Amino acid sequence: MKKVYLFIFLLVTGFSGFGQRATLKRANTLFANKSYVEAAVMYQQLDQTQEVLQNLGDSYYYNSQMSSAKTPYTKLYLTYTDSVPPEVLFRYANTLKALNDYEEGDKIMGKYLGYAVDTKKFKENLKKIVPYNYEIKRMTENTSTGDFGMNFYGDKVVFASFRNSENPTYHWNQRPYLDLYEARVSPDKELKDIKPFSDSINTKTHESNATFSSDGKTMYFSRTNDKRVLIDDVEIATVKLYRAELVDGSWTNVTVLPFCSDLFSTQHPMLNKDETRLYFSSDRPGTMGSFDIYYVNITGDSFGEPVNMGPTINTKHREQFPYIDSDETLYFASDGHQGLGGLDIFMSKIFDGFYSKPLNLGETINTGMDDFSYVLNEDEETGYLSSNRDVGDNLYSFTRKENPRRFIVTGDVRDKNSKNLLPGTTVTLFDEQGTVVGQMVVGEDAEYIFNTEPNTKYKIEAYRDFYIPTVEDLVTNDDGRIEFNIELEIESYDDAEEIVVTKDDGYIYIELENIYFDFNKWDIKPQAARTLDVLVNLLKKYDRMEIQLGAHTDNRASEEYNLRLSRNRAAATLEYLVENGIDRRRLRSKGYGESQPLVKCGDNCTEEEHSINRRCEFLILK
Repeated sequence: MKKVYLFIFLLVTGFSGFGQRATLKRANTLFANKSYVEAAVMYQQLDQTQEVLQNLGDSYYYNSQMSSAKTPYTKLYLTYTDSVPPEVLFRYANTLKALNDYEEGDKIMGKYLGYAVDTKKFKENLKKIVPYNYEIKRMTENTSTGDFGMNFYGDKVVFASFRNSENPTYHWNQRPYLDLYEARVSPDKELKDIKPFSDSINTKTHESNATFSSDGKTMYFSRTNDKRVLIDDVEIATVKLYRAELVDGSWTNVTVLPFCSDLFSTQHPMLNKDETRLYFSSDRPGTMGSFDIYYVNITGDSFGEPVNMGPTINTKHREQFPYIDSDETLYFASDGHQGLGGLDIFMSKIFDGFYSKPLNLGETINTGMDDFSYVLNEDEETGYLSSNRDVGDNLYSFTRKENPRRFIVTGDVRDKNSKNLLPGTTVTLFDEQGTVVGQMVVGEDAEYIFNTEPNTKYKIEAYRDFYIPTVEDLVTNDDGRIEFNIELEIESYDDAEEIVVTKDDGYIYIELENIYFDFNKWDIKPQAARTLDVLVNLLKKYDRMEIQLGAHTDNRASEEYNLRLSRNRAAATLEYLVENGIDRRRLRSKGYGESQPLVKCGDNCTEEEHSINRRCEFLILK
């Protein structure tokens, strides 16, 4: 009998083990259904293919487990560098930044964006131009409750939390579903008398991000659907916005807002001060990419059509958690604008009905992790934010203090002829003595910004490889104007000069008459000197241009002989330029011998074909 029991036990445990055995199909199903904790456990047990490494890194990334995400992302990048999808490079770069590895993170982000990124310099520039510095205090030492999304509720606050262990478990992170809680804030910024919000608001699904009318009788909040719908072959529970009314001390008339849908998410509501407009984030059709900031106008009990706040505010990445102050200044979280890593908090002021380029609030409030859900008590210059900088989402209070008033100059850089933006351009600010007082490499929006002083003369220079540097003068008169806008336009060499051309190989050349040498010689003949004098004048005209002198021969001698001969001719050409006043550091010489014929005629070349192959080329390096 004992043997029978043992057999049954082994049979059952065997089937149980088989059911939980890691397979790629099961891991991918969990991943597709956003059960990232379980998916990560499965992927850890599988062979580390490109697909497994990418999904394993993503599973950790989506739960903000950056230390765990780094290992598979790094192996993925080192092993499959050329085939890593761009969006994974973006996540890998932010993972490294979250771990304070800005040097490597900038390198990966630069590869994703296609131009250089320098977060250290970016942070230094922000110190000079942010309007406020922040003093931050964590509001609770409990790291297990997952508190975030705080907002004002009369003399109390309301926030979302995982605290209710009786709620069902959310597969994404294996935590309970979110509920709303209310609390008092003590003078030393601690949460007191924490208790669940109304039972008519909290359900067995997620509730978060409440915003209230000034009389406290109307609230808007986010709630996740209690059912999933099939979207792109994956069952997803989207988020909707709800409104509720306080009647005789109870929250009632809980209704979904009419512009929500089962097919996309609408979340993070925020009322403006006069309660005529509701701001929110959504991934509805028509977004720039991921989540965008929208608003709807409110007229009585009616809502207008959602309005996307446009490309100045929104990017192809995430823009979420809007907050609007009494001056209509917009605060929001984004990982699409240039930042320190993850979600950063930005502000955008409105001028003549248009919102300005968002300004990162700087490192006194932002970190390499996610920083979001900013709300402000303008009278006291205090407020709250949420962040996962210290193991999971937590609430933080802040006090902001004015950064000393500074004058700024801002603008963008464009191609003079096409008017296209030129990200990656270096913009330098010089004082009257020619000393560099600021320098930055412009980002995707090609915009620069510098701190300046009043009543001071400056020069601003825009420079990038293969373009002619442009310099503009600026005088910051102290006439009450603190912001100066200068659009910089630079012209490429091949637009400015007829003899500069971009060829089919993608390289930029200076086209001159061919330079001829006597047989077996490399002396510069008078005719060649006249041609090279044109090159000398061009190099003197553009004192940052650097070139490579490439000499080629025909194939009428041995390969070794031709290589040596071409090197000597290239070197002789270089020396001629140096003798005529061109800095040697701007020149390179290279002999190609017979290895790169323009006419591939083999042993049957005509004299004309030989002369075509026997040439000197001038390649622009920068």
